[in-house]
Amino acid sequence: MREYLAVFLVAVVVTYLLAVLARETALRFGAVARVRDRDVHEVPIPYFGGLALYGGLVAAYVVARNLPFLSRAGEQALSDAGVVLTAGGMVCALGVVDDLFEIDALTKLGGQVLAAGYMVYNDVQLYYLYLPGNGMLTLDISQAAVATVIIVVATVNAVNFVDGLDGLAAGVVGLGAVGYFLFSYRLAAVNGESLAIPAALLCAALAGGCLGFLSHNFHPAAMFMGDSGSMLIGLVLAGSALTLTANFPIDVVGETTQASLLPVLLPVLLPISILVLPFLDLLLAILRRTRKGLSPFSPDKQHLHHRLLELGHSHRRAVAIMWLWAALISLGGTAVAVYQNRVVFLALAGWLVVTVVLTVVVPRVERPGWTHHDDYVPPPPRR
Repeated sequence: MREYLAVFLVAVVVTYLLAVLARETALRFGAVARVRDRDVHEVPIPYFGGLALYGGLVAAYVVARNLPFLSRAGEQALSDAGVVLTAGGMVCALGVVDDLFEIDALTKLGGQVLAAGYMVYNDVQLYYLYLPGNGMLTLDISQAAVATVIIVVATVNAVNFVDGLDGLAAGVVGLGAVGYFLFSYRLAAVNGESLAIPAALLCAALAGGCLGFLSHNFHPAAMFMGDSGSMLIGLVLAGSALTLTANFPIDVVGETTQASLLPVLLPVLLPISILVLPFLDLLLAILRRTRKGLSPFSPDKQHLHHRLLELGHSHRRAVAIMWLWAALISLGGTAVAVYQNRVVFLALAGWLVVTVVLTVVVPRVERPGWTHHDDYVPPPPRR
């Protein structure tokens, strides 16, 4: 666990420092987010946060390869993590081009499929699915490839869709990475397997990168991660989940589920629960736009975070509420999967009640006429 903490801290520090350079580079090349009708920022903000995130992830991976415990994980485990980061570099580069020139949605989709195909080619893919009743569905080569591409592309676009408020995507994915790290670490420990696994390594680095970037991205943001960052962190989270099916044979996972440790959630399903908010937002956006006869990728200002602002929440509070929901689902899902007892269920029920109250009730009980702005400055005192 200490070496994973070291990986996490390296990602935090390197991402934080590289963000300063990335911001200056974005300003020099004109890669800035212009103010549009659907946006909530009021001044142009530089992009290229994805470059800082990718630098932090790579630095953490290099350090991990030289740590005493993680370096003994085996070349296959370290190679799987390297494959995911290489695929992440592909979508990050694609995002940088988009931040500069705004390429069309179909080209971005093709790049995402290409990155997912690279992972499949290097055997980082889905191998089986758990079925109710302790059954397993083994996938053939073509089924595994198609399922892997769908999972990666869906996750990448879900994170991209939720990246609409300062700090929102980094916070949601960072919390999800923490939850999935705990899940994969616990899965390895219970089954007596090596704790040096690529899923835990990638999630520790991803959580650190998101935290390091948040100091530059929390409202009011000094920079945005852009498509280079949102696609990167979405792919790395999906890739970390896919590596588990290669690390744990079917019989190992089957024995674990029969022991009632994980009766519902399995490695490939937990990332979906972690990203349930982005996926829900993605689904609603597709339904909303296609019903109007528009492209599913056409932008609008009706995402979940926009609706929170319409309820009367400030920018920071809307982000904090989305974080609460993300943490409830990701960390709560991990807790339920690993520790099934009354205390856990009661704690999660209390957490749910508090989150619902903060989401729905608080804006309605604030004093009439009070406008909560983060940049509110009280008037000078009368003389």
